[in-house]
Amino acid sequence: MTDLPFRKPVFDAVRRLLRRGLLQREVAAIDAAIDSALAGKPPPAPSPAPASTRTVGAAGIALVQRFEGCARLRPDGRLEAYPDPGTGGAPWTIGWGATGPGIDGRPIGPGTIWTQVQADARLVADLARHAADVAAAIGAAPTTQPQFDALVSFHYNTGAIGRATLTRRHVAGDAAGAMREFARWNRAGGRVLRGLTRRRAAEAALYAGDGAAALAGEPA
Repeated sequence: MTDLPFRKPVFDAVRRLLRRGLLQREVAAIDAAIDSALAGKPPPAPSPAPASTRTVGAAGIALVQRFEGCARLRPDGRLEAYPDPGTGGAPWTIGWGATGPGIDGRPIGPGTIWTQVQADARLVADLARHAADVAAAIGAAPTTQPQFDALVSFHYNTGAIGRATLTRRHVAGDAAGAMREFARWNRAGGRVLRGLTRRRAAEAALYAGDGAAALAGEPA
């Protein structure tokens, strides 16, 4: 595009406002709005996001549960929040890797306590939300169930499905290149963590269709 230098600051500003990368449908909508503005026409009405019918499979759920665990079990059987192992602080986590707003709307942090039932219910909701994000990011790209499950686990842990090179390689049909990208996401707080290295290896194995390898060994 001849007006690319003009468009880039617009996309950068939107990314900063959203504090995340843009999904493909969002890029298309912004492009269309810019085109309309340059042509002096009203912007087209945004089309609704397609409803996703894709759900994470049993292997994906098992992988997420294996690596997230349900740490900090109290003597009374309830779960309490714990700090991020990479930063020693935020983001605080509870249950099956839940971060951000808690079930009461307040941020998860020191002193947050849930029952196992609450943690399990949050896992179901979080998996559905992350599966929808993945489905939107990959669009109509041919994707096997093991590949989809691996991408959901990756996104569940990193939140990066909308900006990762891994996603772009998958959408381009470069499965081998996408598999190599998993290993790059093994840092937290600026340092390599063994647990993340093992998780990325398990996700890559699941992406390749080797469910047994993905669930073998210890997560930490």
